[in-house]
Amino acid sequence: MNPVLLSIVLGLTAAGANAFGGAVIVQKNWERRYLRYFIALGAGFMLATAIVEMVPESVHERGSSAGFIILLGYLIIHFFEHTLSPHFHYGEETHEEEFVHSHKRVSVLFGLIIHSFFDGVAIASGFLVSNWLGWIIFLAVFLHKIPEGFTVTSVMLASGLDKLRSWGASAILGAATFLGVMAMAELRHAASYGLALSAGVTIYVAATDLMPEVNHDPGVKMALLVFVGVAALFVLDHFFHGI
Repeated sequence: MNPVLLSIVLGLTAAGANAFGGAVIVQKNWERRYLRYFIALGAGFMLATAIVEMVPESVHERGSSAGFIILLGYLIIHFFEHTLSPHFHYGEETHEEEFVHSHKRVSVLFGLIIHSFFDGVAIASGFLVSNWLGWIIFLAVFLHKIPEGFTVTSVMLASGLDKLRSWGASAILGAATFLGVMAMAELRHAASYGLALSAGVTIYVAATDLMPEVNHDPGVKMALLVFVGVAALFVLDHFFHGI
């Protein structure tokens, strides 16, 4: 399949995962505790994908400038998620008092929109570089999309919005992901820049957003799942890279 078309299809799939994560939080009868496992698996898989696959490929494509672009990607997400936005974490938000002002929920949503946009950029730039890299990046993105939709919907509910509008926030993140895919499809000549920026974003999400949630869990299961996520990348590399 054409890499751009495949990116579009998988971008829509990732967007659907955002919306599904939001639906989990508004439907009280759905089991939520398993989302913690997605966070741990996603943290390990994303970190391994960024360091083992995305960073070396970025250096190969951009040379010595890749390090600067990767750092820029990391700092962009830090700026929008945790400099302009109030503190939030991946999971169910129960501290309603922190989000009573509408500008706080808007800033959280805006920060996650920027992050989601780069998720789409990552998927498309990966496929434009190689089919293998595109699939690995898509899996890394997909693993954290459900918790991401869960998180933004939870924050919206904590801020006082009704269920429908709160779920709508997760749909907005999905739309931002798809927009990132389409932007990269139009700017395909800049795929190497998109890949390097996305590598920095992926490192940030894995190490700064997801890993602290794993570390907060007192049990060993979450920690072990991080290693499972890392190992999954090497298993896929062994059996499927080059096919």
